[in-house]
Amino acid sequence: MEVYLDHAATTWVYPEAAALVQKTMTGDYGNPSSLHLMGVKAEQYVREAREIIAGAMKVPEKQIYFTSGGTEANNWAIFGTARSLKRQGQHIITTAIEHSAVSAPLEALRKQGYTITKLGVDRQGRIDPEELKEALTEETVLVSVMLVNNEIGTVEPVKEIGEIIRKTSPKTLLHVDAIQAFGKLPIHPRQMNIDLLSVSGHKFHGPKGVGFLYAGERTNLVPLIYGGGQQGGMRSGTDNVPGIAGMGEAAKLTFARLAENREQMFKVREYLISRFSALEDTVLHGDLTRNAAPHVLSVSFLGVRSEVLLHALEDKGVYISGGSACSSHRRTYSATLTAIGCTKAEMESVVRFSFCERTTLEEAAYAADAVESLLGTLRRFTRK
Repeated sequence: MEVYLDHAATTWVYPEAAALVQKTMTGDYGNPSSLHLMGVKAEQYVREAREIIAGAMKVPEKQIYFTSGGTEANNWAIFGTARSLKRQGQHIITTAIEHSAVSAPLEALRKQGYTITKLGVDRQGRIDPEELKEALTEETVLVSVMLVNNEIGTVEPVKEIGEIIRKTSPKTLLHVDAIQAFGKLPIHPRQMNIDLLSVSGHKFHGPKGVGFLYAGERTNLVPLIYGGGQQGGMRSGTDNVPGIAGMGEAAKLTFARLAENREQMFKVREYLISRFSALEDTVLHGDLTRNAAPHVLSVSFLGVRSEVLLHALEDKGVYISGGSACSSHRRTYSATLTAIGCTKAEMESVVRFSFCERTTLEEAAYAADAVESLLGTLRRFTRK
């Protein structure tokens, strides 16, 4: 059996989305900026994708801007806000557990003279909204908080955070990295007081290389990319019609059965929690209740290095991640695991299991059996 449990890294593409990608690459392949019929057809695909995504979040279509992915969307939200509001202030608040697509741009701004405040988190990886309230100043132009943590699956209290910002510092904007949340949780930016929201298509069964940024009416972003004036001059460059169309189709299919998908993923997560909780020298991280995201489970099997277990499971046809796929090639310790107070031994042995709606309990059982069968041998080998 082959069991892919690394869906937080990337997902397979819905067949319907893949078919639409192929159609817009080989049939309706016009440039949406062209005025002839082929261009008009291509533009229709872009327009339909925008309608689907805006409809899923209950926001105006004009507030959706397509990007090359989540990293660009995060960078645009941060740099675009910082540049447009520089005269208002140079203070930004974030958390200690953000993805590098947020923390790296903020570090670049820090080197340019901005003050960056990082909020700590509790053992489950959740910030204290009251700490945020105390950190807000007249100079604060942006708060950037992820909705779902990519390593441990914790859901941050974004709606409460937004309410605090609106009451305490109304001019401050809220940016949310929703890359691990979109397609897993209901997301309504206006109800949640979110001003900017970043999403990546390949995290919910769309193609790679495409994403979008939601920018609400309170924002005043400046472009990062200049050129032909596409997307109202806000994000120049020929629209990636195949990617955008495929992502739109994936969003349509995902949100059409969101409740059922969530339930299936929660069942798999809870099954693995029960199996792994019974093992000796095993630590499960983050929120283990249904207040967490349904598709991510972080576990440390003490005494076995992450990469050793990862490759041993690979030999059995089980594919997981050594913590986070975006940082698993680096030897530095995870900022998220450090922030929640993990020991060195826990960080060296952490792996991440992540699922989709098609992950079955049979597959979860096979993976759990594989882990159990390997642990004794790998631990004895490590001790020697």
